[in-house]
Amino acid sequence: MKVELFIPCFVDQIYPETAFSTVKLLQKAGCEVVYNPKQTCCGQPAYNAGFWDEAKTIGLKFLEDFSEDHYIVSPSASCTGMVKNGYDDLFTNSTVHNRCRTIQSNIYELSDFLVNVLKKDYFGAELVGRAVYHDSCAALRECNIKDEPRQLLSHVGGLEVVPMRDQETCCGFGGTFAVKFEGISAAMAEQKVQNAMAVKADYIISTDSSCLLQLQGYIDKHQLPVKTKHLADVLTAGWANI
Repeated sequence: MKVELFIPCFVDQIYPETAFSTVKLLQKAGCEVVYNPKQTCCGQPAYNAGFWDEAKTIGLKFLEDFSEDHYIVSPSASCTGMVKNGYDDLFTNSTVHNRCRTIQSNIYELSDFLVNVLKKDYFGAELVGRAVYHDSCAALRECNIKDEPRQLLSHVGGLEVVPMRDQETCCGFGGTFAVKFEGISAAMAEQKVQNAMAVKADYIISTDSSCLLQLQGYIDKHQLPVKTKHLADVLTAGWANI
C-alpha cells in the first residue's frame, strides 16, 4: 500500500525524530511511504487566530501538495483534525470542494490508520517504565480517537500504562491560547503534569507533539522527573534490541 506522509511544520522543525519514527512504523507495517518535500503547513495557526483568508491560501497549497489517490497519514491528530474539520469552513462550495472532500476522507492520524485501516497493533516495541496517556483535544474531540493509542501501547513490552486524573482534560496549549492566556495555559500544564506524577509516571505519551511541547516546557522549567514521548517514538522504542 502506498501512503503519503504529512509531517506538520512543528514536527519538522522541533521533533524530526518523530517524523522518522512514523516512516519506520509505516514501512514495518508494509507501506510504501511517499513524502512530498514541498509540503508546509495545514493552515491551522492562521485559522485558529481568525485569519481565514490566510488559512485558505495555505490550505489551497496543502490540497495541491497531496493527491486524491492515496491514504495520507500524519503523526498529529491536531493537524489531521484541521484538514478533516476546519477545511469545511474554508472550502465548502468552493472550486476545490470535491478535491477537498476526497482528501478529507483520505487523511488519517497515525494510530487511527494503523489500527483501523491496516489492522495492526503490534510492532515489537520495548520501553520499560510506567506511563500515562494524554488524550489531546484534537484526537479525542475532532478525530474521535481514544482506544487506538491505548491498544497500540498495550503491546509495548515492559510498559505499564496507568490511568490518571483528568486525562481527557486539555493540557493548556491550544496554539495561540498559550500565548494570549499564558497564566491559564501554564496552570493547565501544571495540573496535567502533577496528575501524571501523582501516579508515579515515568512518561506522558500522546498523539500530539504540540501537547508534548507544552508539557515538556513545564517539566524542564521545574526540573521534574518525568518525560514526554510521542506515540510514534514509543512504538519504535527498543527496535535495535530485537
